[in-house]
This record gives sequence, structure tokens and C-alpha cells, in this order.
Amino acid sequence: MSASRTALVTGASRGIGRALALGLARAGLDVAVLARDTQRLAPVAAEVRALGRRCAVVVADVRDAAAVADAVCEVKAALGGIDLLVNNAGRMDAEVPLWEADPDEWWSVLETNVRGPFLLARAVVPGMLARGGGRVVDINSGSGTRDSADATAYTTSKTALFRIGGSLHAAGFDRGLRAFEVAPGVVVTDMTRSMKAHQDRTEWTDVRAVVDLVVAIASGKLDALSGRYVRAGTDTPASLLARLARGEPAQQERKLLLGDWIAPG
Repeated sequence: MSASRTALVTGASRGIGRALALGLARAGLDVAVLARDTQRLAPVAAEVRALGRRCAVVVADVRDAAAVADAVCEVKAALGGIDLLVNNAGRMDAEVPLWEADPDEWWSVLETNVRGPFLLARAVVPGMLARGGGRVVDINSGSGTRDSADATAYTTSKTALFRIGGSLHAAGFDRGLRAFEVAPGVVVTDMTRSMKAHQDRTEWTDVRAVVDLVVAIASGKLDALSGRYVRAGTDTPASLLARLARGEPAQQERKLLLGDWIAPG
């Protein structure tokens, strides 16, 4: 499958989403940016266009099925199709134990972080398959791979994303669809700066490491890793390509699986 030429990035008005939109534009892709605030998207779109690329600006709440469908139609009309979908829009809940969580906030986080990527993939993937394939990237988190004492809506949502990406891979790989779970590490954003978990942090993941991974995915160089999880700040395009050259990873590595019992001694 050829390299992606067009991309749709959600949550693109700031932070990681903005960096991804600009990084993909620098790599030669035309980019659609989606968020809930037109005014915040305007300067991002201007920067994309200043790089010589086309940019479509679409406004939608990713939890709203009709709004998502309309936005995807707008992007297709503007760019001629979507080769790469980056599900970046997300929310964090209060850092409290589950029994102290507000039920409405908890469920709202699930709607943004799980229903949103579901609706975007549901709207975008059929067009990809009709053109012979495409790529979907979920901006995931290592917190989706382990238990956590607090922020349980966020961790639950990120675990669910593994199943969305895995399902896309399982159902679509033979038809040209590639799906990836990308953890950005801990990048300086409004969200991470506000979290108790990171209040004493002195080392942060450079957002350029996230951009490099997604740009490499867009190029098609990492297609053999479809259905798997990669982490910025630990994995690089070069390190992943080296593993692939050595015949790694094995079939079940870098996937979210239940480990078996370990025999004693």
C-alpha cells in the first residue's frame, strides 16, 4: 500500500493534535483538523497552509454521530478522501478512586475517548476500504495496559482503545487496513500539567518523538506492525525498523493479552 497522502487529526487545536497536524503537513500530507472550537483551529490551519499543504477545518463533538458523519463528508469533499485517521481527541477524569468518581463525568470521559474513536473509524474506514486500504492511529496510553488506583475512566477508555484498534486490524488487514495504538509517553500539555500524577515530573517526552512515529506510520514503513502498540520516547522509527529487519516482533508481542499462569521454580 502506498504512503498516505491525506490525514484527519482530531483534537487538533492544541497540544499533541496540533503538533501531529503540522508534522504530517511537513511530511507532505494534506491535513484536515477537527475540534469543537473553530477559533482555535484557525491558526493551526493557517500554519498547515503556510507549509504548502491543503487544510480542511471541520468542527464537531466526537461524541455526536451525526456531527462526525457530516465532518467526515466535508473532509472527503475538500481533500478527496482520508488515507490516515488519527484519533487524538481525549479527556481525563478526576484523579480519585473509582468509588469517589462522579458518574456523569466518568461516563462522559468514556464517550469522548471510546465512542469518539468508534464513530470516527465507523465513518472513515468504509471509504478507506473502497480505495484499497488506509491507516488508523489511536493515540493511546500505557495506562491502558495496567491497573490504576485513580482516573479510572481514562484508564478504562485507553484499554478499550486497544480492542477498537485490534478489531480494525483483525477485520480489515486483508483488505488493506492498518491500525496502530501509539502511546505518546508524557508530553507537556494542558492536561498533563494539571495532573497530580505529574506535578513533580522533571522529564517529559518530546512531542517530536510522537510526530516521528505517526509520520513513519503514514509513510507505510511500519505497516508490518499493524495491530500493535508502540510508545514514543521508547520506540523510534529506526528502532522499530531494526526489529522488523531481525524478524521481530513475534505474532503476539506488543498486543494487549491475558498472560498465562507462570509455573513456580
